[in-house]
Amino acid sequence: MTMLLDISQTAMPSSKIAEAGISTAATLSLIEWLTGDECHALDEAGLISGLGRRLRALGLPIDRLTLHLMTLHPEFIGRTFAWAPGEPIEIHDREHGMRQTIANTPLHKALETRETLIVGPGGSPHGRWQHIDIFAGRGLVQLVIAPLCNADGPISSAAFGTKRPSGFTPAEQQVIARILPAIRNATELRVLRQCELTLLDTYIGPMTASRILAGHIRRGEIESMETALLLCDLRGFTELSNRLPGNTVLGLLNAYFDKVVPAITREGGEVLKFMGDAVLAFFPGIDPSGACNAALTAATAILADMDCFQYDGINVKVGIALHYGEVSYGNVGSGSRLDFTLIGPDVNVVSRIQSICSERGKALLLSETFREKALITDAISIGPHRLKGFADAMELFTLAD
Repeated sequence: MTMLLDISQTAMPSSKIAEAGISTAATLSLIEWLTGDECHALDEAGLISGLGRRLRALGLPIDRLTLHLMTLHPEFIGRTFAWAPGEPIEIHDREHGMRQTIANTPLHKALETRETLIVGPGGSPHGRWQHIDIFAGRGLVQLVIAPLCNADGPISSAAFGTKRPSGFTPAEQQVIARILPAIRNATELRVLRQCELTLLDTYIGPMTASRILAGHIRRGEIESMETALLLCDLRGFTELSNRLPGNTVLGLLNAYFDKVVPAITREGGEVLKFMGDAVLAFFPGIDPSGACNAALTAATAILADMDCFQYDGINVKVGIALHYGEVSYGNVGSGSRLDFTLIGPDVNVVSRIQSICSERGKALLLSETFREKALITDAISIGPHRLKGFADAMELFTLAD
């Protein structure tokens, strides 16, 4: 049995809730906790754990409590947090196909209608909701599924499950109804925090995101730092993009980035920009040798992966330039439209070295400064080269393998 719970029509006075054996003062205390400083400081796992324990202490027969928090993420539609008495918190990342998994279930209906649903008792014990991973095999008799509707953005939900044969009493359902606005506000705050962090990390990288969140958002706020620089470029991309269909080009680019970006981030590097088919990354660190060797490890991993790379029958090669130098890192732009970027002569140097990779057919080239900072003793010189825009020739190096 599935039914809509219309809170406005079934609202029960506080005196009736108290008569049913549920303390109004305890309910208000739970609402105060949800809106107070202690709860505010908790993460999602701490929130659901504290909520579940307090509901049980209030006298509600909660055997399963779940929060389905939707978000904005390029890989996941949301995250599910599940609590049960005496068990560790379960956390499930939900990929973008999750809605197909819960199609034709009360959970999906609650999200679509934005109405609270009560499922069971009296219905089939093998209803579709029983097959959702977090409810399966738990002997739950009844669920109260409540959408957590925010002012805008994706709709999250909370589900309260019990094994009691008679399900939740009307008074217990009213307790749930009374605390839902506080739960919505508590989860909305966490969803907004997560969306903020995810979007910044996705589009500008974690280090830059942390600087922006710390308040460094004014034009001209520039910091000088020394760092290892890596520039990876896909060879022959212009010719490929001119003759291949657009969807093939996009697929090729994404598959190529899937090889390059993880190799950089594994070594502590941060991708600053995608420049067409090129990737510019930096490796911040107090120790120059450590930063340079992290960049070199990332570069060799990329080259190893690209040796066997193929997309839709297309084989491609890359050229990687490595350099170490001083850069200016911060905000440039106009008015309220800014970009966080790296600028300076050493950024230009790594770009010019990369162009030599293409001219000389070298997969990897290092500047002399990079070789010295990385303490590489077996690098092979390819001689001095004049870099466009620089008066003095620069000796460049490659590696034996």
